[in-house]
Amino acid sequence: MSDELSKLPPQVQERLMRLQQLQQTLQTVLQQKQQVDMEASEIDQTLSELQKTADEAIIYKQAGSLLIKTDKAKVVADLNERKDLLSTRQTVMARQEERMRTQLKDLQNQLQSDLNPVSQSPPS
Repeated sequence: MSDELSKLPPQVQERLMRLQQLQQTLQTVLQQKQQVDMEASEIDQTLSELQKTADEAIIYKQAGSLLIKTDKAKVVADLNERKDLLSTRQTVMARQEERMRTQLKDLQNQLQSDLNPVSQSPPS
């Protein structure tokens, strides 16, 4: 395969390498996006459970390997702040994913037009 790759013009080789890099980067972005989505869902579930809890209830917050007694209102405020931050990250990552998919599609189209003459040439 690398022998066939070396027969391609340098411009096409660069596009193929760029395509592979974009695919890997997109995969990383999708994994990060999934992690952010999972954390946001977890926060939503936690906030839902906290709504069912009395305001005077004893709440513990994890800090490293410790559990620290804290105020429900403080926990709710912290979770809402984190939720807002995650929402912003979700928006940014969605834009980044869209931009990368567009770049991939453009690059694939370029490569297809580059390789068409090669694939139509008679076998040696």
